[in-house]
Amino acid sequence: MGKKYAIGVDFGTQSGRAVLVEVDTGREVATAVKEYPHGVMDEYLPDGKTKLEPDWALQHPQDYLDVLAETIPAVLKEAGVSNEDVIGIGIDFTACTMLPIDKDGTPLCFYDEYKSHPHAYVKLWKHHAAQDEANRLNQIAAERGEEFLQRYGGKISSEWLFPKIWQILNEAPEIYERAAKFIEAADWIVLQLTGQEKRNSCTAGYKAIWHKRKGYPSKDFFRALDPRLENVVDEKLSRDIYPIGTKAGEITEKAARLTGLKPGTAVAVGNVDAHVAVPAVGITEEGKMLMIMGTSTCHMLLGKEEKMVPGICGVVEDGIIPGYMGYEAGQSCVGDHFEWFVKNCVPAAYVQEAKEKGISVYRLLAEKAQKLAVGESGLVALDWWNGNRSVLVDVDLTGVIVGCTLLTKPEEIYRALIEATAYGTRMIIETFEEHGIPIYELYAAGGIAEKDPFMMQIYADVTNREIRISGSPQAPALGSAMFGAVAAGKERGGYDSIVEAAKVMAKVKDTVYRPIPENVKMYDRLYAEYKILHDYFGRGANDVMKRLKEIKRQATAAK
Repeated sequence: MGKKYAIGVDFGTQSGRAVLVEVDTGREVATAVKEYPHGVMDEYLPDGKTKLEPDWALQHPQDYLDVLAETIPAVLKEAGVSNEDVIGIGIDFTACTMLPIDKDGTPLCFYDEYKSHPHAYVKLWKHHAAQDEANRLNQIAAERGEEFLQRYGGKISSEWLFPKIWQILNEAPEIYERAAKFIEAADWIVLQLTGQEKRNSCTAGYKAIWHKRKGYPSKDFFRALDPRLENVVDEKLSRDIYPIGTKAGEITEKAARLTGLKPGTAVAVGNVDAHVAVPAVGITEEGKMLMIMGTSTCHMLLGKEEKMVPGICGVVEDGIIPGYMGYEAGQSCVGDHFEWFVKNCVPAAYVQEAKEKGISVYRLLAEKAQKLAVGESGLVALDWWNGNRSVLVDVDLTGVIVGCTLLTKPEEIYRALIEATAYGTRMIIETFEEHGIPIYELYAAGGIAEKDPFMMQIYADVTNREIRISGSPQAPALGSAMFGAVAAGKERGGYDSIVEAAKVMAKVKDTVYRPIPENVKMYDRLYAEYKILHDYFGRGANDVMKRLKEIKRQATAAK
């Protein structure tokens, strides 16, 4: 028997990527990346005329099909591998990234009559315009004493499924009525590949208030939100939820023409980008936290017991690895944070200097920032440029930098922004530990972990923990390929469980970032200042950020 391969396709915020992996070694043979042609639509629809309101973030589902059509043939061609030797495929997606579809699975935005209707498109994970609905949902759930609320840290986020559906119902009831289903993009891709709607337990558990033993919240609860939502689960979703690590189906003839894969190839049930990365670094037991660091950061952790932790994104049985409680927390602004600064705040002289040195502006800023001693800038920042996901769960919070003077330099601000994200991670770690979930080791994956040793050292110093780095630059795609091998099963040359697959296919680098004691001491002092600001602006002592947002909204509307 020749070599067998699995393919993992990771659908991120800006692009999708496929990786072809040897099943018996975990070696990544080929990778292909496709930038989304429509990108993130946060100002206008593709017609160039339909303007979006603040806090919107949409995508075009055609971009996802383009990823399948281009990256899968590309990795097969690059590696010289026949589709006969690909035993399985797994996919992962950002979440909650959802879209309205008709009964045939066609996205509503594909129809001419809806091309200029914002609610007909994909609502990306970072679509925050459903905050009013999220606030109302949380208020009603709290008043009713709904027990599910505590599993999600006390608040359901505006990023999640039901606030987004409710926003559609409130603002575009015609789209709500026209949609046969609302579906996670992960499950929609699996539907495109297999012809079968197989909703995965990971997105249902973390993003749609579904519980393995108790199901969805009651019809009474949805009726209390809005009488029109009483039957939302049965009419617009599905109660059939399939565990991660199982087979969703096989590649259809239609999907074979799209992807170049062989009909009958096993397809894994869909998964979430952060969660699927956990087994890719070999984490299959409790006490180890994985940080998937990119546009945002997700913090993933396994536990044996279901414990209620304030401000986390959720705890889901079998949500990451079967047999464990999977905990998720996160920061909604990390890579986005630095990109904002580089695009908007770096002087022309720095751009020119980077060009002359043949390096990126990010690299130049890091080199300059690295020369600063800890605390030398006199700055501390809050990492809320895109709201706060954990532990405050409030998208209406905004960014702060304290300590600027006329002598403050760009590299000092850049370092303060990096440190702010590290403080946010420490806040999450401390919250878990205060509620009985110990964290002994940190792991990191994603582009930042792979490419930015300066930032990873800051994280080690701020958290006072050693950090190990994923052996794959494409940890989610590798994890998806592993689940693809599990979907194929041992009989086809794959594995019977993700734990078995992880023993062979997972990998971490030899690199370990260790805390530097003198830096740890100084960061303890700076973190204490961060905590004061965090609680002052984030826990209701001063809601200036929300007041400013409302003034901005009114001024924009008046204009």
